[in-house]
Amino acid sequence: MGARIHPTAIVAPGARLAEDVEVGPYSVIDDEVEIGAGTVIGPHVVIKRYTTIGARCRVFQFASLGEIPQDLKFAGETSYLRLGDENVIREFVTLNRGTAGGGGLTSLGNGNLVMAYAHLAHDCHLGNGVVMANGASLSGHVTVEDRAIIGGLVGVHQFVRIGTHAFIGGASAIGKDVPPYTLSAGHPQRLHGLNLVGLKRAGFSNDALRALKDAYRIVVREGLLLGDALKRVEAELPPLPEVKHFVEFIRASQRGIPRHDTEEA
Repeated sequence: MGARIHPTAIVAPGARLAEDVEVGPYSVIDDEVEIGAGTVIGPHVVIKRYTTIGARCRVFQFASLGEIPQDLKFAGETSYLRLGDENVIREFVTLNRGTAGGGGLTSLGNGNLVMAYAHLAHDCHLGNGVVMANGASLSGHVTVEDRAIIGGLVGVHQFVRIGTHAFIGGASAIGKDVPPYTLSAGHPQRLHGLNLVGLKRAGFSNDALRALKDAYRIVVREGLLLGDALKRVEAELPPLPEVKHFVEFIRASQRGIPRHDTEEA
């Protein structure tokens, strides 16, 4: 039993589809595309060469995967788009492949939900369990860690990093890194405390929540120089993995983080 391909779909002979892949009407799949077991490609989907899609994914109608980057420096070099398993790509999503200047790869891990009209530009990297709501857009070279949530109509600047379990409110303009476990929103971008609802739903321990609250207060609210604040967190708080990641993420930041908030959380 081979892949179930609608008669109106166009699948190039060099595409490699697992036996139980489904391809809907009028979809177009190029050579050098690989699609894993159990994946369903809806109608009117375009998948360009050098794209790999893992197992049990679902791609809805009118999505475009693996098109060349929207980057004037792109010179036709071979570059890639790779999706892991169990990703859901909704209507009109655009995922562009990478560029030589950014490592040549755009990637998504496993279990991500990318809602309608969202865009991932060249050389972006999503971890696992990320949610991008309708119309959210990542400029080039953006990294999103596991289980972050990006609200609708959010614009993210090039080279920004979004930390694990962070939550970005809708219609925000994000020009600085978003520390893990935090809420960020607005234009200009502000922090709004920890993503406590998300952290509790994810099963974070009370010890971890208390330590993260203290770390956030020291770094964001006490007016210290950033380096001094991070040293104080390391000296005063228990060396829990969550605290270590919070500190290491901020210390590695190239774009900086917002250091003012609403004082509400």
